[in-house]
Amino acid sequence: MTTASPSPFADADELTLLAGLRIRDERAFTRFESLYAAQIYGTARRMLRDDADAQDAVQDAFIGAYKSLASFDGRSKLSTWLTRIVINKCLMKLRSRRRSHEVAIETLLPTFKEDGHPTQWTSHWKPDTESDSRNQMAALVRTKIDELPDHYRIVLVLRDIQGLSTEETAQALEDTTNAVKVRLHRARQALRTLLDPHMQLLKSWDES
Repeated sequence: MTTASPSPFADADELTLLAGLRIRDERAFTRFESLYAAQIYGTARRMLRDDADAQDAVQDAFIGAYKSLASFDGRSKLSTWLTRIVINKCLMKLRSRRRSHEVAIETLLPTFKEDGHPTQWTSHWKPDTESDSRNQMAALVRTKIDELPDHYRIVLVLRDIQGLSTEETAQALEDTTNAVKVRLHRARQALRTLLDPHMQLLKSWDES
């Protein structure tokens, strides 16, 4: 029987926790959930946009993690591994929804003329320091992120909202870092396209 090598990403506390999980120590399970439940709930909530579905996904993710401990190879952080599990649970729920309002990413990307100039210039965004305006903008951004195709929305959530590094995002999605970079770039472009009409409207209000 072979033993998985320690994760090169783990610190001493995580290695101790992992050792406890492997021997089915109840205290380790309790600590595991207390450390990561809020984090993966945030991921699930942003992906599913529904509290009940997010809670179900988190519960399913922990159950899946407990069942899969023997196969955890230690090549990533526990948090990254658990995030990958909850992402898969969320993807299963999203596929069952078959979001009919989802738009194709190609319709949201900028287009260019033969001379290389954009066919349509985007507005210049000026940050607003008013608290109410910032809150309204944050709500608008969340709404528009939800309109992105799942394939792109997920990488944007993990990288820009959850704060995972490109490498951690790639591990969570079981993809390459280059693929993550491309998808993230396209997702940011698409999000700007969705937000731009609102920015132009706000700008016209400011100038009137």
